[in-house]
Amino acid sequence: MPYSIGEAAKKTGLSIYTLRYYDNEGLTPSVSRNASGRRQFTNHDLEFINLITCLKQTGMTINEIKQFVSMTMAGDDTLAMRLALFKKQQEKVVSQIAQLQSHLDRINYKVDFFTKCVEVGTEAGVDGNCDIPGYPITVLPGYSIKNH
Repeated sequence: MPYSIGEAAKKTGLSIYTLRYYDNEGLTPSVSRNASGRRQFTNHDLEFINLITCLKQTGMTINEIKQFVSMTMAGDDTLAMRLALFKKQQEKVVSQIAQLQSHLDRINYKVDFFTKCVEVGTEAGVDGNCDIPGYPITVLPGYSIKNH
């Protein structure tokens, strides 16, 4: 059963405008049109659009995605090139995850630091350094945790 562009938008979480853009850019070559010229999306089309979304959200450019689509349309002769493309993207995503983990570690440290500051009632009474991994957060002499 084919889906209209509105139904495809709901199922993919993308806007109708984005689906039209992808089609106009040649990213969804298997999307067909009915007798009145309206786009018809199959489950396979939706799965492919979800892959495009994944690639785009992990930093792949539209031009790189176009290359992937072209390789896919060319068939099995491009399998090794597609594998190389996905290995490259895999490396990018692993790097992004590591960077995000580093940011999360810093944010977690700041949450702990400011939690301690709230307990003491002032930032001046707390020592900590988020630039040094594992640096303890301590209450400075002369300050104490206030009872709430």
